[in-house]
Parts: sequence; C-alpha cells; structure tokens
Amino acid sequence: MKKIILLLVLFVTTNSFVEQENAYTTGEWFRLRIHYGIVNAGYATLEIKEAVRNNKKVHHVIGKGWTVGMTKFFFEVDDNYESYFDKQSMKPYQFVRKIDEGGYTKNQEGFFDQDKNTVLVKDYKKKTEKTFSVPENVQDIVSSFYYLRNHPKIDKLKGGESIAIDMFFDDETTKFKLKFVGREDVKTKFGKVPCMIFKPYVQTGRVFKEEESLTVWISDDDNKIPVKLKASLLVGSLKAELDGFKGLKNSFKVKVEK
Repeated sequence: MKKIILLLVLFVTTNSFVEQENAYTTGEWFRLRIHYGIVNAGYATLEIKEAVRNNKKVHHVIGKGWTVGMTKFFFEVDDNYESYFDKQSMKPYQFVRKIDEGGYTKNQEGFFDQDKNTVLVKDYKKKTEKTFSVPENVQDIVSSFYYLRNHPKIDKLKGGESIAIDMFFDDETTKFKLKFVGREDVKTKFGKVPCMIFKPYVQTGRVFKEEESLTVWISDDDNKIPVKLKASLLVGSLKAELDGFKGLKNSFKVKVEK
C-alpha cells in the first residue's frame, strides 16, 4: 500500500481537474475518505488559505493525507503538500513536500523564479540545494489542480479528447495528460451529484496496472471538486469519495431524487 495517500493527493487533488474561472476562493475545504478494498484506509484534505509572496496576496493551499485504523498499524502515512500561487496568473511561487510513508520520508521546498523559468529545490533531509530549468507556465503538484479547475478548455472537451500541462514533481518536469470520458450522476452521502469523468494518464509498473488505471469523477458545476475516485492497483484496488466540504465559492449541484 506504499504511497497510497501520496497517490491520492497526487492524482485526486492535483491531476484530475477542471475549468471555470473563479471556481474557488479562500476558505474552501474538502475531505476525501479513502478505501483500500473494504477497509477504511484514511483521509485526504485540501484547504485554501491566504498568504503574501513578493508583496502580493496569494493563494496558499495545504493538502494533507493520512492513514487511520488498522491501516495505520500496518502502514502509517502522514503527508503534507503545500503550494503558494498567484491569484491571477495561477503561477506557483513556492511548494512544500513533507511526507512520511511507512518510514519513506521527504522534506523539500521549491522556489520558482517565473522570470528565469527555474525552480530552486531545497532538500532538508539530504541537505542539498539544486536549481532546475522548467518550461514557462509550469505548475507544481498542488497548483496543477487549481490551474486546471480554471482551465478554459476542459468543459469544451468531447469524449476521448484530452488536455496536457507541464508539472514539476520529484525534481523533473513531466507532461500530465488528462482524458475526458463522459458524464454521469454519482450517488453520494449528499445526494446524486452530476459529474464529469476523467482518466489521468499515470505511470505504470510501480503501483498501477496500466496508464488508464485511474478514474476520477469531478462535480459538473462551477466548483469542479473531486467527488469520487477509483484506481486499479497492482495489488488490490483503491476508492475514494467526497466526505465533507465547506467554503465553496459556488453552489454545489445535487439532483433531487423523485
């Protein structure tokens, strides 16, 4: 189960998302409940706060993931991901990655220079600093989610079409590709929620069976928040569902059953 919470935060919160200008605001918070098979394995949350960078008020997003119950005894996870990004351009200024996954740890900060197209990564565990060249408009793992929620093309995608962005993660830039599948109403604790279905292309071999092993359902409203996730792993399967939310900028669309 190594990296399950990491993967949830990585793919559910940052890799699967969608358009609409002003889809979010300061104070937004939501929580996902994670299941590994029939076991309640843990939770993941994302929250938007406000901070100041370069004498400007910016979004400060904090993402957390952790295991609970019996899962915690077998494989304890405590992940923290943060991103500081511009409210208008959505370009990131800084990221934080501090994780502990069954003894596998990382403690890093990255500082973007958008004028020079570089990112300085400080690794506090290894006590190293290294500067990487990055493409223009590159996103970090957390800012990717919010960038895509405001993307102008996602709502216009037809079935089978995809969109790609540059994302910096694990000391390298990768092309993250997101394929639109269709629409579906998803039954939740809040009622039936109209959703858009996406398949993020993921790396095969270590955890996932194939490139399209992950499916995510995103609310088909102006919020574009994750509602459901399903992943086929090399060992078992992982599911997640929206468990709570508050501070949404827009009305959360739920269908009334007749």
